[in-house]
Amino acid sequence: MNADIGRYGEYDTKGDYHKKLDKKWRYYPVYRAKMNFVEEFLGNTPKKSSILDVGCGEGILVEKFRNMGYNLRGMDLNYSSEYVKKGDITKIPFKNTEFDVILCLDVIEHLDFEDQKKALDEINRILKDNGTLLLAIPNLAHFASRISFALTGKLIRTSTIERHKGDRPINEYLKLLKGTGFNICHRKGIFPTLPFISVLTYMFPDKIYWQHRIYNYFFAYPNWCFLNILRCSKI
Repeated sequence: MNADIGRYGEYDTKGDYHKKLDKKWRYYPVYRAKMNFVEEFLGNTPKKSSILDVGCGEGILVEKFRNMGYNLRGMDLNYSSEYVKKGDITKIPFKNTEFDVILCLDVIEHLDFEDQKKALDEINRILKDNGTLLLAIPNLAHFASRISFALTGKLIRTSTIERHKGDRPINEYLKLLKGTGFNICHRKGIFPTLPFISVLTYMFPDKIYWQHRIYNYFFAYPNWCFLNILRCSKI
């Protein structure tokens, strides 16, 4: 891997913003909950497993778990470093059936609709037949978005349409996964966007994390949630 850091796209303008988290970032409590889940998942994965974090950004998980002895590699279109290989998810530069586990965390929604299938086909190609895909995908049809649409005719998008070009309701993603050769073994919801917690998250993201933990435990029905984490296997 290239030891020199290359930043492109949003990393050229924002820098390594995942490494230097702004606690005022509105996504902060959701990001923390997601990372806690993924780190627990990786901690239960054998160290000898061949793992790829595709669309890994600055490679935070890659660096951390490689230093713990895991065989984890990273790839991103907009970043390269000692830990991250520059590459396109629709043309992944790895061999067929090379990986036991693939992480794809908050990536698919950034792609055009037609490129989402290409990306999942590529992930399927490089994943071993008994391998696992762990996806994190925002849900356009989260609870607050449904309420907004019913009252105003406007959806609350998971980001700007320019940034999340492929924003979809979660059930469209589920159908897409099944159509590209994946079986959904488990779904977890993060951040049910009920009105009270949504307002507090918008206003005080740095102070609301403990309440998110409660909401995520008791009320995180995936179809209501802002984020879904999907553990998938090949069909």
